[in-house]
This record gives sequence, C-alpha cells and structure tokens, in this order.
Amino acid sequence: MNTSSPNSTIRLYHVALSPFCRKVRLVLAEKRIEVELVEDRFWEPGSEILRRNPAGKLPVLRMDGRLMAESQAICEYLDEIQPQPPLMPVMAIERYEVRRLCSWFDDKFNAEVTKPVMTERVWKKVMRLGYPDSRTVKAGLSAIRYHLDYMKSLLEHRRWLAGDVMTLADFTAAAHLSCLDYISDVDWTYSSEVQEWYAKIKSRPAFRSLLADHLPGVHPAPHYALLDF
Repeated sequence: MNTSSPNSTIRLYHVALSPFCRKVRLVLAEKRIEVELVEDRFWEPGSEILRRNPAGKLPVLRMDGRLMAESQAICEYLDEIQPQPPLMPVMAIERYEVRRLCSWFDDKFNAEVTKPVMTERVWKKVMRLGYPDSRTVKAGLSAIRYHLDYMKSLLEHRRWLAGDVMTLADFTAAAHLSCLDYISDVDWTYSSEVQEWYAKIKSRPAFRSLLADHLPGVHPAPHYALLDF
C-alpha cells in the first residue's frame, strides 16, 4: 500500500548495513508501504546527506513532501499513519516497554556491539580507513553475550521481546543482529531461545529485501540468507 499521493514517490535514503536504516525498511515492508531505496554513500564526495539531514545521519525518509530523520521517530510516525499491522501496543505501559527496548538496542547494544564491530570489520574496509583493530572487535563480540543473555531472559517469559505480540522492539533488535549476522558475528548456538526468535522474524516477508542486500567488497556469510540456519 502506498499512503502517499499517486504522483509522489516515497524514498528512503539509506545504506545497506545500517541497523537504523534496516529498522525503517522493516517497518515500511511490514506495512506494505511502497518505497524507492536510494543508497547514500555519505562518506564519498557529492553526498547530500547534510542537506537532507543537518545531523548528518541516515536514514532519511522523503514522504508527502517532507524529509524525515531519526529512525525511531520515523517508525512511530509510520505506525500512526498506517496502523495495520500495529507495531506499537495500545496500552501506555506496553508502549513504554517497546520504547525502552528500542532504546536498549539503538543505544546500549549499538554502542557496545554493533557500532564497534561494524566499524572495524566493515566500514573501515569500505571507506578505506585502514585495518581493523582486533581488540575493539574482540571486545564487541564479547559484549554480545551479555545482550543475548538478556534477550534469553525476556524470551523465557514472553513470545516476543516486549510481550506476546511482535512489536517495533523486535524489528529494532533484529535490525542490529542482522547486520552482525551478515558478517557471521552472531553465535546462534549460544541461545536456542534467541535463535528461534530470530528464525521467526527472519522468515517474515518484510525481511526479504534485507536478505538480498549485498555490500560491494563485503560478502555475506553463507548462511545469511537461509531461513534454516
């Protein structure tokens, strides 16, 4: 479904292995909102990222004549204008829990795991910034176990991370883990509960475009696109 006018193309300026861009892509796909994906190689000369978002961050969504930034704000906006299927609960306390977990992954998990590992293992190579720092990678991969333990503790009492229905919290977590899974940096044997959760979300139609991603010069792990992994 396209919620914009017939003559208005919805565009998402993104980069393939950004968890924040992937989070928005998952929401757009889940809600069947047609979108044109435009890669913004923001590290190259000629990028217009600062014109689209003075904060210099992706993603940026162009919709209904507006440029929208900040992945959490974009996702909640999309959930409000296209309420089916819902990704935010009705009850205030349940919405709080979803937002808390979104913040957990976008802030804590990103700072401790996604950003350091992806910077060293992917972006330094893509941007030609030198060789990875093995100590930083090791610290990030060590930290992921703490987060998998936390996810396991949630999933032992819930069907999904924030409760008994899938929410934006699940897409947020999956967006981060999928980036790391692309480079085979998630040990799925560590927690059967987390592996089963990821298998459920990975099998959703909304996930298909993410599984087709291919960053030039950085090949996905052999199991990355497999639903049975």
